[in-house]
Amino acid sequence: MSKAPTATPALRDVQIGPRGTLELLSQREVEALTDSDKPEALYQLFRNCALAVLNTGSESDDAAEIFETYKSFAIEIVGRTRGLKLNIRNAPASAFVDARMVEGIRQHLFSVLRDIVYIGTEVASGQRFDLTDSDGITDAVFHILKQARLLNPDLTPNLVVCWGGHSIARHEYDYTKLVGYHLGLRGLDICTGCGPGAMKGPMKGAAVGHAKQRVTGARYIGLTEPGIIAAEPPNPMVNHLVILPDIEKRLEAFVRLGHGIVVFPGGAGTAEEILYLLGVLLDPANERQQLPLVFTGPKSSAAYFEQLDAFLGSTLGPEAQAKYEIIIDDAAAVGRYIGTALRKVKRQRRRDGDAFYFNWLLTIPEAHQQPFHATHESVANLRLSRHLEVHDLAVQLRQAFSAIVAGNVKEDGIRLIERDGPFTLHCEGELSAALDELLRSFVAQGRMKLASEQYEPCYRVVSV
Repeated sequence: MSKAPTATPALRDVQIGPRGTLELLSQREVEALTDSDKPEALYQLFRNCALAVLNTGSESDDAAEIFETYKSFAIEIVGRTRGLKLNIRNAPASAFVDARMVEGIRQHLFSVLRDIVYIGTEVASGQRFDLTDSDGITDAVFHILKQARLLNPDLTPNLVVCWGGHSIARHEYDYTKLVGYHLGLRGLDICTGCGPGAMKGPMKGAAVGHAKQRVTGARYIGLTEPGIIAAEPPNPMVNHLVILPDIEKRLEAFVRLGHGIVVFPGGAGTAEEILYLLGVLLDPANERQQLPLVFTGPKSSAAYFEQLDAFLGSTLGPEAQAKYEIIIDDAAAVGRYIGTALRKVKRQRRRDGDAFYFNWLLTIPEAHQQPFHATHESVANLRLSRHLEVHDLAVQLRQAFSAIVAGNVKEDGIRLIERDGPFTLHCEGELSAALDELLRSFVAQGRMKLASEQYEPCYRVVSV
């Protein structure tokens, strides 16, 4: 079915500079970002991420559509000895109020600049970090977060990671705000994937709780990566935006930064996050780790969590089910549970000599750390079998959901599906039935794309 013509968007040109502090850029770093001749150059990555930030509030989660709509957008770094400026042409007019760029968007643009420069010149080169080695990958994640000034050794464990879908019903969104409110009343900071829906709601709710408790300097952290930022641009509550190089490093940043995790209803991306975390927690090396995990939603979402719990039980078994609590329709209980659990986290970190600001002692399987590039061949080669160790099966299932996310909202994945058809997931009979049932429920509930769009599956499940 062909799409209706898109109205020509209103565009603006502007030149902006950073306010406050920004890491100084060398001439080499500026030159790296001004090389726009090569399609894969660092400049192109910066341009796409900057456009995503400027497109905050978009009604579309189709990255390919967004980039096509604003194909005339351009951003240029003007290096000067006393600082730098950004020359922006044909930017979305929604990023401006009375001809001035919204301040939060301005700040996010320079966060993008900071992170893309660091990733391109320090991480991707392979000269400083060995990205073929587990410890080297963790070291890279640590330094990206350090460069973004997120690692504060003076704070006790108070950061709650909230996961959930960007395409959720209004009553589910309202519930995420209520949970955030009870977390905010306890002075807890919030970290999400930075986008709309269940990533925005907890931050909004926490802001009210923080205001009531007169909490100042609260952190609303958004962690994203270049492949997903266009579909899930930073929501207005985010005051610390960090871009990681890929989904695997983004997920590692979540679990090493966070002290507790709350999961709201979501789709394939949320399932990927859950399977990532369970793959970590089920590793025998992490038996002593305290990382509380709660699944929660309003009463109307009870069936969703029953189905998710059944899927995890049938694929990963009762050992996985023992790693989380399910609390339905009781936001205050979620706040109490997390508040109590974080005290246990603090005791465990002190006992084991681990840092409060970065969980160094958490063991992450290297298969979880190496980037999974979703292609028809790599997806078809996934081993979805009960013959695997349970934490290894979690890794394989996580990669399957990562492929579905790519086909749903990432530009490269969307183009692959348009050209070669859906990905094929091969798995054993019982696993096949469980996976197919869960995915069908996501589609039926509108959890794969924004609710206004008709969903065409980017995958098919084949029993072997």
